[in-house]
Amino acid sequence: MKAHVEPGGFTFEIEPDRTLLQSADAGGIELPSSCRNGTCRTCLCKLVAGNIRYRIEWPGVSADEKAEGWILPCVAEPLDDVTLDVPYAFSVF
Repeated sequence: MKAHVEPGGFTFEIEPDRTLLQSADAGGIELPSSCRNGTCRTCLCKLVAGNIRYRIEWPGVSADEKAEGWILPCVAEPLDDVTLDVPYAFSVF
């Protein structure tokens, strides 16, 4: 599986049993983050395409935000290819 990050045009491989944030790190893509446990919301971004599931029962995203496509990649595991809208992402390579 792959993840695409817009508007930067970055792509990284989604690794099994890893969150989107962990896979991005492994792929050399820096997404905004801080706590890495779903509470601080620093990594909040929009899921443009694809599906995810959360590792925790109630991540720090409201029902309205979820309905609008907002996710927390630090605790989100992709179920298929995904596209994320993360304006402040950058490549470390």
